[in-house]
Amino acid sequence: MMRMVPIILADGSTALGVEVLLPKTTLLAVATDRGYIMCGALDVALLNERLKDRGIIAGRAVGVRTLDELMAAPLESITSEAEALGITVGMKGADALLLMV
Repeated sequence: MMRMVPIILADGSTALGVEVLLPKTTLLAVATDRGYIMCGALDVALLNERLKDRGIIAGRAVGVRTLDELMAAPLESITSEAEALGITVGMKGADALLLMV
């Protein structure tokens, strides 16, 4: 099953939350028009190395089980493009999304 929900950010803008229920795991992501944050399934190294030419703005939080937890969790890793925007490792997901609006 898949669920998509609007997420209202602190500045009033809207991001899109996505939950994908899979056997024994749930994939979580919250996206803006410029980038996204995602659960531990995100391979940041792949984005930075093999897909570098795409300039993907993304961050990864681990140990999260809900969209609310993803928004509140500190980012464990980020892409180079996210870092160029001022997003840092340890920043809460919700704060990183504000820089992606």
